[in-house]
Amino acid sequence: MSSLKPIASVFLLVLICSCASNSVDDSYGMSITTSASKNTITLGETVTLSINNPRAVPIASVQFMLDGEPIEKMVTYSSGKLGNRILKAVVKHSDTETTLEGAIKVLNNEEPAIYTYEIVNTYPHDITSYTQGLEFYNGQLYESTGQYKESKLRKVDYTSGTVLKNTDLADGYFGEGLTVLNENIYQLTWQEDTGLIYDVNTFEPKGMFRYDLSKEGWGLCNDGTSLYKSDGTEKIWTLNTDTLTEDNSIDVFTNKGKIPSLNELEWVNGKIYANIYQRNGVAIINPETGAVEGVIDFTPLKELVTQHDGLDVLNGIAYNPDTNTIFVTGKRWDKLFEVTIAKKE
Repeated sequence: MSSLKPIASVFLLVLICSCASNSVDDSYGMSITTSASKNTITLGETVTLSINNPRAVPIASVQFMLDGEPIEKMVTYSSGKLGNRILKAVVKHSDTETTLEGAIKVLNNEEPAIYTYEIVNTYPHDITSYTQGLEFYNGQLYESTGQYKESKLRKVDYTSGTVLKNTDLADGYFGEGLTVLNENIYQLTWQEDTGLIYDVNTFEPKGMFRYDLSKEGWGLCNDGTSLYKSDGTEKIWTLNTDTLTEDNSIDVFTNKGKIPSLNELEWVNGKIYANIYQRNGVAIINPETGAVEGVIDFTPLKELVTQHDGLDVLNGIAYNPDTNTIFVTGKRWDKLFEVTIAKKE
């Protein structure tokens, strides 16, 4: 078994793809095959790649690549991105070069840890707010709300629920997640392919940006340098703050499969916390690999708020570094909960 440098080795295992067909006319029916069952592997597995060559075309050489990185035909995928990876093989034959393509899924090799929570405080929350984004910045709580003709950006006194500053979005915008970085508020809209930028102190508009590769805007957070954006799928995109283009992405997977419908995001001590739409739980995600390392079930919280016809699911996660606690609420909830979490023994 060949030994690969770390980055190649990480990509290698992820992309063990079988039966990938080539759209190039001179492929002679060749395809990439692998020892992986059902095109799926887990971290730590060793796989072998080969070329299916039904017409016995004389092959001079083969170079396999995983996510664009050269790899050997046998490799152990011990680290790297999970999810759907891209596999290629450049096959030289009869003075011709053919590129074959395929894909494979990489699963985590561990189940997510279960976390419990304890309510520290309960605060009032505007029952009319269809909460989409929630974040602390310099000790202040900022909130983005959704629905057409109802969407808002707000600064809120979380202890009393008093709205300290408010701006309404245009009627054609459905507000989504928000994050605050370097005195700028970044707010997403849902299907309008538009992100909005404001001055955090005045709420004055400073610009806008378009989504590059994703189709929709859902959740948003930052690590102090880059923005992370969900789009309602299993993907989380990394945005360059200079260009606001989606330069990279991870696929969020457990040991069983993908986690779709990722919604509101929050950066908490090096991990991404994500609401899952129509669920009352939160996934704790490794931002490098996409592995779900933990889950928190907040379902009981919904029973503690006023029950009414417009009540919707949990949505809104905000980490307060001053108190080292997490704040959660939901769409049209009349309470904001401050909680601590701990891994279940």
